[in-house]
Amino acid sequence: MTPKLRTLALAGGAALLTRRALRRRVRRSPLWPLPALDPPISGRPRARALKLLVTAHETIADGVVRLRLEGSGLPRWEPGAHVDLVLPSGLVRQYSLCGDPGDTAGYTVATRLVADGRGGSREVHEQLAEGMELEVRGPRNRFPLVEAPAYVFVAGGIGITPVLPMLRALPDGAEWRLLYGGRTRASMPFLAEVRALAGDRLTVVAEDEDGRPDLAALFADTAAGTAVYCCGPEGLTAAVQEALPEGAGLHLERFAPRTGAGGDTEFELELRRSGKTLTVPPGSTVLAAVRSVLPDTPYSCEQGFCGTCQQRVLEGEVDHRDELLTDAERPDSLLICVSRARTDRLVLDM
Repeated sequence: MTPKLRTLALAGGAALLTRRALRRRVRRSPLWPLPALDPPISGRPRARALKLLVTAHETIADGVVRLRLEGSGLPRWEPGAHVDLVLPSGLVRQYSLCGDPGDTAGYTVATRLVADGRGGSREVHEQLAEGMELEVRGPRNRFPLVEAPAYVFVAGGIGITPVLPMLRALPDGAEWRLLYGGRTRASMPFLAEVRALAGDRLTVVAEDEDGRPDLAALFADTAAGTAVYCCGPEGLTAAVQEALPEGAGLHLERFAPRTGAGGDTEFELELRRSGKTLTVPPGSTVLAAVRSVLPDTPYSCEQGFCGTCQQRVLEGEVDHRDELLTDAERPDSLLICVSRARTDRLVLDM
């Protein structure tokens, strides 16, 4: 073979190898040359969205409606799991599953009307109706029931929804007790069912009758190793954290994003691909700053729950305030609706 033919053959072989490598790279990441994203949230690829039919929409307590969402062959779930409902307006809201985990024909959720909220609960209460079809994502579980020698459950109002399946799933002979609080007895959903399940292990505290719950009494004889589960408003979760006895393990699910330990301080935000440098002031969000220059940036819940606004971090340390990202995701990702910077500068791949 002449030197010229040898050169052409080598070049052709190199080109073939390059094409094969590119083909494999594109298969791994359809967005190539951007990097392939790690498995999000639960450690698994996001589940496909389900189309479910609203077969029941009923008021079960003051300001609380229960939805029954039916389909076929639905993914199974464990107590503590939630689903994302994509509402007709496009809003995405998260609700704990409170039915039977073994029921693959339907999901049950309940939601309280928040009159001064951001519109999701009002849409569920006033615009959803039997016969409508909803997109449902999940289920996902960031509040799983762990094995423990004993349990203490503390639920505030609608916070009973993830706890209810846990009570049903506890093994016979398990040692547990429940404090269930609310503004009034009439506002507390599933109260009759909880009474039937818990019997004398239940303490009901209606604020208009009894005042605030006595957490010191609740935890007075709590043994080391007890799993304490709390779901409710920020005041309740903070009080439980304060009163938690030494040696008990705390599991929390909040109604709102957590507050950063360092408070809010101003920081510089660089959007690397867009060539923009912005300032995020105290009391505002990364999302608000980004949307001032990139108005089509996707977002939904604004609570750090749904993951719609997740972005990749290139430089800087994040003050994570979400309830969604895994430990593996946190070093180089953030949810821009709630999380901020611990450093004076943050660089995003946007």
